[in-house]
Amino acid sequence: MSNNILIMGDSYSTYEGYIPEGYRTYYSPNGRGPEQPVTKMRVEDTWWMRFIRATGARLVLNNSWSGSTVCYTGYEGDCSHTSSFIYRYRCLREQGFFEHNRIDTVFVFGGTNDSWSGAPRGEIKFSDIAEEDLFCVLPAICHFMSVLKADLPDTRIIFIANCDIDGCVVDCIKTAGAHFGVEVVELEHIDKQSGHPTSLGMEQICSQVLSRF
Repeated sequence: MSNNILIMGDSYSTYEGYIPEGYRTYYSPNGRGPEQPVTKMRVEDTWWMRFIRATGARLVLNNSWSGSTVCYTGYEGDCSHTSSFIYRYRCLREQGFFEHNRIDTVFVFGGTNDSWSGAPRGEIKFSDIAEEDLFCVLPAICHFMSVLKADLPDTRIIFIANCDIDGCVVDCIKTAGAHFGVEVVELEHIDKQSGHPTSLGMEQICSQVLSRF
């Protein structure tokens, strides 16, 4: 059976030429100079390409943006209509992406920048989430999971929770996942450089994701 996948991610899932035009990337085949730091890596070494090669899955879209948050608050302030996971997903839905593409599995690899950017935490909420709540991390994660499950009831949704991030963010991902029926892969012992996976780290991520398949 085919497995058409959609990735909603941040820098860990970016790769030059494999994400939408205009999105900020982190990994590339050649790297960049110090003024435009992009980490050199083969696309074959990314966690998601390793997964595709191991399973025969088909990547329909890699919707990843380096430095992006699930919530509406990013490193540079308000990202409610630019890079946030919620806005990018909303754009896909409004553009009819899911009407023209069958998606079997959605990987959400987020929460890292929500943890590191200093975005307000807020509190876990499973209902009555207002638009202004989405500027806070915890209600935004809950909202994102609830929308995915409501819109894609027959799609497998897997949220990958990074290691080395704020415990309250990981706890929210796990708690909301259990509430909404979203699978959670909690990463452990990932090799990193400057806070980002090395080739070995990508292999470790893939291995931990594959343990669910």
